[in-house]
Amino acid sequence: MNITFRQLRVFAEVARGLSFARAAEALHLTPPAVTMQIKELERHVGMQLLERSGRSVSLTTAGEYFLVYAKRLLATLKDADDAMARFQRLETGVLTIGMVSTAKYFVPRLLARFREEHPGVDVKLKVEQNREQLLELLRANECDLAVMGRPPKELATRAEPFAAHPMVFVAPPGHPALQVGHQPLSALAGFPFIVREPGSGTRNVMQEFFRERRFEPHIGMEMSSNETIKQAVMAGMGISFLSLHTVGLEIRSGLMQIVEVEGTPLMRSWNLVHLLSKLLSPSAEAFRYFMLEEGENYLAAHDAPLLGRTQPAPPAT
Repeated sequence: MNITFRQLRVFAEVARGLSFARAAEALHLTPPAVTMQIKELERHVGMQLLERSGRSVSLTTAGEYFLVYAKRLLATLKDADDAMARFQRLETGVLTIGMVSTAKYFVPRLLARFREEHPGVDVKLKVEQNREQLLELLRANECDLAVMGRPPKELATRAEPFAAHPMVFVAPPGHPALQVGHQPLSALAGFPFIVREPGSGTRNVMQEFFRERRFEPHIGMEMSSNETIKQAVMAGMGISFLSLHTVGLEIRSGLMQIVEVEGTPLMRSWNLVHLLSKLLSPSAEAFRYFMLEEGENYLAAHDAPLLGRTQPAPPAT
């Protein structure tokens, strides 16, 4: 088959968002150019890979199988490109960073500082709503490095902690839970909780914290967005357990306060993760070193004013 990598990239991008228009925007092409590439690809394959019905797009069974191989080929090409860059020791090209949504509150600021030192590197961010979606990115080799909390045990990866990650209970100003300092977790039993969806890293940490203390929360709502949870908390609909890095602006603005509970702030770690089988490009190595050297000091400087006199609990082992 005389398939080109350009056709594979276009197909993979259409399959990602199931949209010709979004693929055209992401690849800086016109929609007719995307349509032409897909038609050429299907002609070479000899089968229809995508079903079109108006603006609706879906993968055929053949398309689902072909997508697996297309991703493998594109990942292999990226590895080859990275290997050649290592020979040339070039800190150029595109660096793809995957992250859980909680990390988007600080990673872009660190990336801005990284770009000042490495102007030849173009950065592409892939923000996933939860941990499971980020693991899929790693499995498919669609990101060079991933920023996440708990390292994956189900994948062969190298995980390096680069900064402390405080987790806290939050409530709106004037909430009854704020009346007593450093109360036991059981004091929160009568309040509704607004929590992240199952599968998210924040939800997993919260459940582990509750399970260790044999605490059964009253879950009022589940939401898949930190921003929506924050709005619900500020509206007085309940209290929540979130990363301190997601609520910094609200705490500084007086729209939300930390509920001091025994055993909190619960300290976890942020990790920089990549597949063991992946050969990092010079730009990815440069970003790795930057995060390991700068991440801890940067986040500590931002966390200290928020925590105030709250004493962190010992790190979990």
